Amino acid sequence: MSASIGDGAAVEPSTATAHQLVTALVAHGVRDVVLAPGSRSAPLAYALQAAEDAGWLRLHVRVDERVAGFVALGLARAPAEDGRAAAEDGGACRPVAVVTTSGTAVANLHPAVLEASHSGAPLVVLSADRPHELRGTGANQTTDQVGIFASATRYAVDLPAGAAGGSALDQVVTRALAAARGLRSNDPGPVHLNVALRDPLAPAARWRPGRPPAPRDVVAPAGRPAAEALRRGPRTVVVAGDGAGPRARQLAEAAGWPLLAEPTSGARAGDHAIGPYRLLLSEPALGGAIERVVLFGHPTLSRPVSTLLARPDVEVVVVAPRGLWTDVAGTAARVVGDVLPPAARVPADAAWLDRWRLADQAARAAIDKLVLDARRPLDGLLLARRVADAAGRPGDGPDILVLGSSNTVRDLDLAAAPWDAAAAPTVLANRGLAGIDGTIATATGVALGTGRPVRAVMGDLTFLHDAGALLRGTLEREVDLQVVVLNDAGGGIFSTLEHGAPERAAQFERIFGTPQAVDLAQLATGYGARHVLVEDGEQLRALFAGAMRGRSVVEVRVDRSGLRAERGRLGAEVASAVGGALRGVAAR
Repeated sequence: MSASIGDGAAVEPSTATAHQLVTALVAHGVRDVVLAPGSRSAPLAYALQAAEDAGWLRLHVRVDERVAGFVALGLARAPAEDGRAAAEDGGACRPVAVVTTSGTAVANLHPAVLEASHSGAPLVVLSADRPHELRGTGANQTTDQVGIFASATRYAVDLPAGAAGGSALDQVVTRALAAARGLRSNDPGPVHLNVALRDPLAPAARWRPGRPPAPRDVVAPAGRPAAEALRRGPRTVVVAGDGAGPRARQLAEAAGWPLLAEPTSGARAGDHAIGPYRLLLSEPALGGAIERVVLFGHPTLSRPVSTLLARPDVEVVVVAPRGLWTDVAGTAARVVGDVLPPAARVPADAAWLDRWRLADQAARAAIDKLVLDARRPLDGLLLARRVADAAGRPGDGPDILVLGSSNTVRDLDLAAAPWDAAAAPTVLANRGLAGIDGTIATATGVALGTGRPVRAVMGDLTFLHDAGALLRGTLEREVDLQVVVLNDAGGGIFSTLEHGAPERAAQFERIFGTPQAVDLAQLATGYGARHVLVEDGEQLRALFAGAMRGRSVVEVRVDRSGLRAERGRLGAEVASAVGGALRGVAAR
């Protein structure tokens, strides 16, 4: 049996399906595809290679499906040429496809699909499958792939082998891409096309696609929701969690309110942003005096913020342009698509902002005194400070950061001063589910998507969890990616939680600290990446001032044994400094 497509030449049914799918994906805006090779997906692989040769798209090949999924996620989240993160474009964000063969290959995409779902990234999964007559028969590499991602996808479809092409197949892709981009829902996310392919899987002749297909602009975006005006009066702070975007900063500046912004919010800049805000929320004159919170994005970094959002005496207004919103404690008084600042500021706003700014200055001075003390050994806070400083200097190192979860992003949140609005870097992290999965792969995808250098900063366990993502096939594009590893030989973040309490010391190290002694230099070299061992702060500063070329691993070895006590000391010194500053104001 054969079919015809394009130039009218007869081709095998599976090959015809692959040609039509690739053509439709390109017509609907897909420009990057990540492929993890396999036999059942061969028709798609041949079609993708031909499409790349014709200039239709860029193909990226990875041998590990989990890596492939996160590389695709990084490509989807890469900033656009104007510097905006893809998520800021709402329904106009960039869809990226990932292609796998059948069986466990599909299951290995699940972590990336879950992260894409919770972070709103338009990931398009194409999984090859056995035809229906072979399912449930014990055929090799065959399992139930239909609905394998459950509720994580915005759209899922099972395409039978030899399914009708033409407008019927194009409609499937139209609906899938509209759902992935959130065009009608304002809720972008992953979609899944499970494609049954019947033998023969290898084409008899090479496909020559010709000119790229004309863009298919079928589904009109629903548009941003209407903005609601906020009432004047309450002492208000703007909290900007992951993915909040610039609207949080714009509102804070227009209304004259303090801005409590996480590093990955896209809003941590300007003179309304408060640096070590999480250490200020326990101060009665600051956190204790908050009457209203306007929340953007997905805050995940600190318990003080979670406690604030759960307070019954605080009015919480959640701004959620997407379909989902954050309201963990169920305290939201109002969930809106967008907000407008009050028509006019009230006199109390200036005094309220000044109080926060004064406390911010005192807290930063106390942190600087500790972190920048030349007598102290290199640690995570100093690393975070050097990373943030380098990222905020135009022309001095990359202006794109990818942060690992656990302590890395929290250290930057604590130690880094807000950036100048004109020089703020793009800071990304997989905070949708806040896992350590795929951090190197995500950073690789961001570098591939932008063509610009990327600095990724993470702990040793996050690095080891995804070390395979350093692998670059000899025929694949090189990236300028510097992976900075804070190597404290284990899970340092747990020592700052209740598990690290002194009375639990006998149980802690094996089941939480998880000590490791991997030679990172040999591991990096084995994957073809340069390795640099940093032993002091000045070496770190000099390294960050240099140019980045290719893949490299910068290892920063630190001792985590005193981490809990050190953070307790820092909190106490900040509290003392802030309390003194605020008492001084009250006395005048």
